[in-house]
Amino acid sequence: MIPKEILNSIRRIEIRSGKLVNEIFAGQYSSVFKGRGMEFSEVREYLPGDDIRSIDWNVTARYGKPFVKKFVEERELTVMLLVDASGSQGFGTRSKFKSELAAEIASVLAFSAIKNNDRVGMIIFTDRIEKVIRPKKGRNHILRLIREILYFKPEGKSTDIEVALEYLNELWRRKSVVFLLSDFKGRNFERAVKITSRKHDLIAVRISDPAERELPPAGLLSLEDAESGRRMLADTSDPEFKKAYLLERDNFEKNIKNLFTRSRVDQIAVSTDKPYVMPLIQFFRRREKKMAF
Repeated sequence: MIPKEILNSIRRIEIRSGKLVNEIFAGQYSSVFKGRGMEFSEVREYLPGDDIRSIDWNVTARYGKPFVKKFVEERELTVMLLVDASGSQGFGTRSKFKSELAAEIASVLAFSAIKNNDRVGMIIFTDRIEKVIRPKKGRNHILRLIREILYFKPEGKSTDIEVALEYLNELWRRKSVVFLLSDFKGRNFERAVKITSRKHDLIAVRISDPAERELPPAGLLSLEDAESGRRMLADTSDPEFKKAYLLERDNFEKNIKNLFTRSRVDQIAVSTDKPYVMPLIQFFRRREKKMAF
């Protein structure tokens, strides 16, 4: 049985997401994520001004007068949520854990998708594929996705983004919109990102916590890596240790941003200590500007 606090969290996320989708994101989503292309609908008689390239010569020959093919946009898309469930997602020093933030963002994206008649599926991963939920529509389906992110107990602890992306590429050959929600603590996934960005519309949602960006001056601290279990004693007041930590952090940030930029992958950076609404709005605005050119 699902704990009451989890059910309350799902309900809270549903209410908040529904409000945001109705007031802000549904229209932006629809304008940014178009259908797969133009789909044949019917033929009709030629009218002056019609493009002669659209003439259906078989029907024209049959009836002795010109007919043109009519096309409509094929609206329906498949949206895939790739959700990192590794040990580091259970970290959070402010109002919520990173896994809770991932659930909220996934909810907004999923409800926006189904409001536009798109299908949504999900792959939960750690250092292995933990759970696969096939793309479907409907409110109950989206609530199940939220429940899995919040309640699912993974077997793995570490992160292997390459495994998740390779599995996606093998399973879904048709181009999809893919949101990858992770803190990107894994290694050696550069090639997989580049391949996936060519096959799908890949968007990276990078989730962080302020304590990961800057250590508090708390003196001696016993630190444990949530994914490897490795422990270390660190003097967070030591200027040399702090300098080395900040340098490593800055290099990580720089490398991740450069990878996504080179791979033409859009990025959404969110943090547990800040509202996620503005980063999502900024993402949709950037996409709209890109489509205008």
